[in-house]
Amino acid sequence: MTTTVARAGSDAVLERLMALHPKIIDLRLDRMYALLDRLGRPDLRLPAVIHVAGTNGKGSTQAMIRAGLEAAGKVCHAYTSPHLARFHERIRVAGELITDADLTALMEEVEDANAGDAITYFEITTCAAFLAFARTPADYLLLEVGLGGRFDATNVVEKPAVCVITPVSLDHQQFLGETVREIAGEKAGILKPGVPCVVGPQTAEGLEAIEARAEAIAAPLIVANRDWQSWRERDRLVFQDQNGLLDLPPPNLPGPHQIDNAGAALAVLRHLGMPEAACEAAVSRAYWPARMQRLRQGPLVQAAPLAELWLDGGHNPAAGEALAATLAAMPARPTHAICGMLNTKDIAGFLRPLAPHLASLRAVSIPGEKATLPAEDTRAAAAGVGIVADVAESVAAALAAIVAIDPHARVVICGSLYLAGSVLRENG
Repeated sequence: MTTTVARAGSDAVLERLMALHPKIIDLRLDRMYALLDRLGRPDLRLPAVIHVAGTNGKGSTQAMIRAGLEAAGKVCHAYTSPHLARFHERIRVAGELITDADLTALMEEVEDANAGDAITYFEITTCAAFLAFARTPADYLLLEVGLGGRFDATNVVEKPAVCVITPVSLDHQQFLGETVREIAGEKAGILKPGVPCVVGPQTAEGLEAIEARAEAIAAPLIVANRDWQSWRERDRLVFQDQNGLLDLPPPNLPGPHQIDNAGAALAVLRHLGMPEAACEAAVSRAYWPARMQRLRQGPLVQAAPLAELWLDGGHNPAAGEALAATLAAMPARPTHAICGMLNTKDIAGFLRPLAPHLASLRAVSIPGEKATLPAEDTRAAAAGVGIVADVAESVAAALAAIVAIDPHARVVICGSLYLAGSVLRENG
């Protein structure tokens, strides 16, 4: 009974906080600093911060770093976004998801301190997370950037222990710039003087922007394919840096792109002086839902017992390429997609690399999401890149149509973390 009441309370507070959101998002840190001042600057009392930015791979990389640190006996906080099924997923305190009661109390505290001032939802909830992290002892805080870097709410942290920039590609152009160079410059805004930054594989223009910022503020870089390398060899992950070679199991997170994410995580762990056992745990124990996650329970699985169901939340062209490479590496099997996307995304760019790997696509709208792309628009975009496509009223209806034709199909539900969250609430 207590849990139910607390959950209702946290949902109610979160809904009230959403009403404070400015009508136009102007990326700046003034509102963060003003509220943090009223809260006694919890951002100055955080454990050692590992600050992670990038377009794709932030969550997977962070999950691997956390798995490695925890295997080494370190206590870790973690902050991620967006959530999939419940907001509580964003805040992990000393290794455990925040409780409903604690979340409610924190949200009410920041709401009172903010006193009705305009502030974005992400900003005020980040302040609440910082309160939680400052009040509970830990060795590290894994802090994921929400959007961009330079003006992201998390970028009030003055001196992280280490920064990470995962691969940068086109996404959120309306906020970050129209080119990879511009977007990488925004991501590089998390760099701090004298603080090392592990840089994942980048395009030439992306790396140039990161290096320019690093040189301007004297931030040392630990760069992929220069200072460290990771590759797959005979079903093993091989990692090499100045400290030598690691021969490890392949990442338990599926997909060839996880080799690069694992490399960045291992570079961080080696920089922090973690032992080889921690590095092995990083790649073998990490868990990160909705990144080529196999669904094994719930109504969808029960409705298609002979099918192979996968869930992926990638939603930009680079994520489409990563998903295509993952499908190409899997055993041959007729593969069908169920796809729903937001209307702010480059749907053709996401779907184009998938076209050679899909027998068909069923387009859906994302349940309860105002910014969903209509299913008919998704269908048209899929047809435009050569995918046989139709529309369906729901994920369940789409799955039923697919397995009616091929009961043994591989089915990938994809296109949005919001769609993935909807699926996990019913089938996680």
